[in-house]
Amino acid sequence: MHQLALALQRQGYMVTGSDDEITDPAKSNLAAKGLLPEKFGWYPEKITPGIDAIVLGMHAKADNPELLAAKKAGIPIYSFPQYVYEVSRDKKRVVIAGSHGKTTITSMVMHILKQQGMAFDYLVGARVAGFDQSVQLTDAPLIVLEGDEYPASVEEKRPKIFFYHPHISVLSGIAWDHINVFPTYEIYFNQFEQYLQGIDAEAKVFYNNEDDEVKRAIATSGGKLSAVPYQTPPFHYEDGYPVMDTEKGPVKVSVFGRHNLQNMQAAINVCMELGVTEENCYKAIASFTGAARRLEKVKEEKNLLVYRDFAHAPSKLKATLDAVREAYPGHHLIACFELHTFSSLNEQFLSEYAHSMDAADDAIVYFSHHALSLKGLPSLDAETVGSYFGRKDIIVTDEREKLENTVQGMISNQQKPVFLLLMSSGTFDGIDWNNVSSQKNS
Repeated sequence: MHQLALALQRQGYMVTGSDDEITDPAKSNLAAKGLLPEKFGWYPEKITPGIDAIVLGMHAKADNPELLAAKKAGIPIYSFPQYVYEVSRDKKRVVIAGSHGKTTITSMVMHILKQQGMAFDYLVGARVAGFDQSVQLTDAPLIVLEGDEYPASVEEKRPKIFFYHPHISVLSGIAWDHINVFPTYEIYFNQFEQYLQGIDAEAKVFYNNEDDEVKRAIATSGGKLSAVPYQTPPFHYEDGYPVMDTEKGPVKVSVFGRHNLQNMQAAINVCMELGVTEENCYKAIASFTGAARRLEKVKEEKNLLVYRDFAHAPSKLKATLDAVREAYPGHHLIACFELHTFSSLNEQFLSEYAHSMDAADDAIVYFSHHALSLKGLPSLDAETVGSYFGRKDIIVTDEREKLENTVQGMISNQQKPVFLLLMSSGTFDGIDWNNVSSQKNS
């Protein structure tokens, strides 16, 4: 939302906003451009007839006093995706959808198009190297959108992806998430069925041919779609980095893991559909370094690599761990996962994590009671949490200091090089992982 505000300000609009809490990086970004509210909270007196439109965030409640005032005043109210569609009606729209890989594929498409000097707008859910913001709206003829299946707003409870109406789309994978909104897997799966049913027959849909649930969703469309499969391209590893074995010759890339190479193939297919040659796609993708918190390097020293990843759903954990295991077979892999989302902190969902951390040599799970309280969920105990992961040696803790000490102890006791993988959509309660070290005297 704050990135949309900044994008609109760059276009010359007068923009104001409200929230009950604003934290960094949004707080600093808004303050730098003079958009940070003087006070946090809701002020219905600010909602005046001179306002052209209200853009409603997905977390605003139905009884929000500013929302009620806007309704009373008859001011047009848009959810985030509805507004984005309104300003991109005349553009060619590319939508990247699926339970996982959306941010990475969107980032890869953006990177290739930028390398080709093509004019385009975009909406992406992370910081991407080479781009100053995560939302851009201009007069470009093309927009690339990361499509989220979460509800658009309290006023419009359908998934965000329903509103973008793509000319080109990707469906990367389907794995149950957001159980607070989709209480059963089939309800969740049905959102993607509805998304595909709503796409124009002339639109091109690239789908992951290695995901059985994606293929099931494509099959329910009854052949009405222009659907094109993609899959992981041939590759091999050299010194921890994958090299794609292409018809144009070997292409060394900077991101690793089968799932990321699969994402790369989807991005290349999209860009070729947009007119970029296959050769130029390979040239561009070779310099792609990844989106923020997607297998992002935190620290490197002798005998220690520390990476963080946004992985939080079971399928994401497994894919990320498998990627590291394959790329760094000689390292001792320590996997540290924080339960942070509503789904992951819900005991009804925890069984989905069975064996998702089996690829790690050491597995640690952390959760905080503060996070449980914020999400209105009942307390959990460590033994119960551990029982759902399917490995007897898993360590589960709800103590921040114990987590830090346990990880440092594991690193210090290892004779082999260590790969520490941190997986969370949160921050492990603010732990500075730069403090861990393989140096015995530190």
